[in-house]
Amino acid sequence: METRRLGRTDMDVSWLGFGAARIATDTGSPAAAERLLNTLLDSGVNYIDTAECYGESEETLGKYISHRRDEYWLTTKCGHVAGDITAPEWSAEAVTQSVDQSLRRLRTDYLDLVHIHTCESDVLRQGDVLRALQDAQQAGKTRYIGFSGDNEVALEAIGMGKFATLLTSFNVLDQRGLDEVLPAAEAAGMGIIAKRPIANAAFNRPASPYDYADAYWQRAQHFTVPDGAPADGVALALRFCHSFNYIDTAIVGIDSLEQLASNMQQVAAGPLPPDVLASLRAQFQEHGRDWPQLS
Repeated sequence: METRRLGRTDMDVSWLGFGAARIATDTGSPAAAERLLNTLLDSGVNYIDTAECYGESEETLGKYISHRRDEYWLTTKCGHVAGDITAPEWSAEAVTQSVDQSLRRLRTDYLDLVHIHTCESDVLRQGDVLRALQDAQQAGKTRYIGFSGDNEVALEAIGMGKFATLLTSFNVLDQRGLDEVLPAAEAAGMGIIAKRPIANAAFNRPASPYDYADAYWQRAQHFTVPDGAPADGVALALRFCHSFNYIDTAIVGIDSLEQLASNMQQVAAGPLPPDVLASLRAQFQEHGRDWPQLS
């Protein structure tokens, strides 16, 4: 499995990361979830992304792979009110409760990285959330602090110089990050994690695969698959994302061993051919210059 250094951290992360939002619901059974998680680690996938608001994701990870804690980088998010959190959203108390809750759920005594989870600019400016995370870092509860977000608030977070990483939307149907966000994060020395790298599996599909993918599917209707590109939309999207050195790891929701094998195969195939990449960039420039990154 290809690995890259995550910005200025000490984390060498697998380029194919695992987005665990649906691990508790989409794998079919607890036994299937356990088998998938352990196969991910056996295959070299070592970057795992979860969040306090992803249902039973954290508990599932803690139950099935906490005994292999030294084999993966564990990242979560905070800020929303979920689970046992009683404090107001985006308060210092909520962040503190969230980090402690995540540690309990994940059955670990430290996190490698905690992202502030897609907040508005005024939350960043007010500063309580960041200070609470810095306190958690000083206490050894998290090794690094990152920001999750897009567009103007992502640029504001980058400019603060306080975050080790940026988790942001980037895919074949969501290329706006190439204009400012990704170059700015790289220049700041931040590790860059792509969310939604396969465009919610909406590219080159006859219909939107599910409601959450509707916006991407509508965008995809403006695109044609270039000659020489993979016919499968997920393969095309994953290799598109892999074609940009900005991206240190791309988190993909994987719910079966078959999906894992396919995704690993596409990553191993490498970037798209230059003419295919150029066509997809040109099509976005023609049709999507005014499309925002989707938060």
